[in-house]
Amino acid sequence: MRLKFITLITTAALLLGGCATQTLRGTGDLGLIIERADGSALIVENSHQTILARVEGLGDLSHASVVYSRDQRYAYVFGRDGGLSKVDMLTHTLVKRVLQSGNSIGGAILQDGSLIAVGNYEPGGVKVFDSTTLDLVLDIPAEYGDGKLSKVVGVEDSTNHTFAFSLYDAGEIWLVDLADRKRPKITKFKDTGRQPYDALISEDGRYYIAGLFGEDGLALLDLWNPEQGVKRIMGGYGRGEEPLPVYKMPHLEGWALGEEHAYLPAIGRHELLIVNRHSWQEAGRIALHGQPVFVMARPDGRQVWVNFAYPHNDTVQVIDTQKQKIIATLKPGKAVLHMEFTPRGEQIWLSVRDEDRVDVYDTRTLERLTELPVRAPSGIFFTSRAHRIGF
Repeated sequence: MRLKFITLITTAALLLGGCATQTLRGTGDLGLIIERADGSALIVENSHQTILARVEGLGDLSHASVVYSRDQRYAYVFGRDGGLSKVDMLTHTLVKRVLQSGNSIGGAILQDGSLIAVGNYEPGGVKVFDSTTLDLVLDIPAEYGDGKLSKVVGVEDSTNHTFAFSLYDAGEIWLVDLADRKRPKITKFKDTGRQPYDALISEDGRYYIAGLFGEDGLALLDLWNPEQGVKRIMGGYGRGEEPLPVYKMPHLEGWALGEEHAYLPAIGRHELLIVNRHSWQEAGRIALHGQPVFVMARPDGRQVWVNFAYPHNDTVQVIDTQKQKIIATLKPGKAVLHMEFTPRGEQIWLSVRDEDRVDVYDTRTLERLTELPVRAPSGIFFTSRAHRIGF
């Protein structure tokens, strides 16, 4: 009996010793920062603003985006070279990488987390992969006209196991219903406007909005009532004025929503468009420092943060959505490319590419809290995106 008791104590001590040396970590405050020049990404945690690891071998990340598995453990990185990479956020390793096209421009993860869709420039279309194995499940060529292939942009996840995306060359929006992956249903909406260049989807999954590069205005599709077709909104917002050269296309993903309004970047203009969320009519404009690129709302909707295209890309402006006016103009440094709020919005992280760092700001005081050394940072993607539609 005594020997058995001693054995139990020894076993317990060993188990406790193992727990003491093993670091357990959740995934909820993790994120990836893209190092665009090196084909690498940093795994970070935002609770203490620390860098945990670097993952390399991710290919061309000059225009990269990231989505997460629903358990937040795996990041799926979409590279400009057509690479789709699966990164383990806990073991800090590259699990698998497939080169699925010649040129891709982002993607989305299905509502239940089972499938990854990638939008491709070359060849034009969408490829859908199993999120566990990265095996190809479905290839959807973006054919239009006389057998031509269109570049695909604005791939977004919606409810009811549906992906939505836009065909840049064809001026179309397609919906793909994958509730039955063996018999996918594709619905095509034609003549939606010239050259949709990017898109967003509202956080309830209802509205898909594509920006139009070839003309003033946006295309809106109500996914609750798709039989109503595509509606044109904000048509001719630049009417009567000479268009400015566009140095960088605005990015619509980020979906800046206040209580009553959406805040959208105007192409080639130094303006923010304010749109009523119920009527989808213009409700106002805010003059800005330069041409807006990202327009992002703090999670509570009280603030909107805006960064800018060259030559004004050293600046960020903060807008109070209740007052609908600019409350701060910040100068973080050269080439502020991307912004990301922490899950509850108490901080915002800014990539300052040309100064090789990421800045962390307090969104209440608007003061810089700290900076992290990062090699040519661009996109910042926190794992909280895993539980938000359109992110």
